[in-house]
Amino acid sequence: MRMTSADRVRTAVAALLHATGESQTDLAAALGVSQAQVSRRQSGSTAWSLDDCDAVAGHFGIDVLDLLAGPTCASEALPDARRRGADRRTGAGTGAGTGAGGQSAVPALAATAAAAAPEEAAR
Repeated sequence: MRMTSADRVRTAVAALLHATGESQTDLAAALGVSQAQVSRRQSGSTAWSLDDCDAVAGHFGIDVLDLLAGPTCASEALPDARRRGADRRTGAGTGAGTGAGGQSAVPALAATAAAAAPEEAAR
């Protein structure tokens, strides 16, 4: 089964949030929207617009084409300085990110990665 463009963006955003340790609330603040708006986009009830994608890519320091390409490309393009625990040399990593209601982003990322697996294998 092939991922839609909307699925790619949602899974890429989830992967970037996980990799940086940011929450939906952090992303919302950076984009100047509410956490509820980010949540609706991530759940698929509202689509990420192209302008949203430009803003998300800019926030994470990646090219919008890497975001649109999906979670693997987006994660690989993420600058090392933006990664969670980027200060590993000092042993002062930043801990796991959480989503709305304090929920960890890790289970959601695992589910999106499993959904992406057939598409990634087709490359």
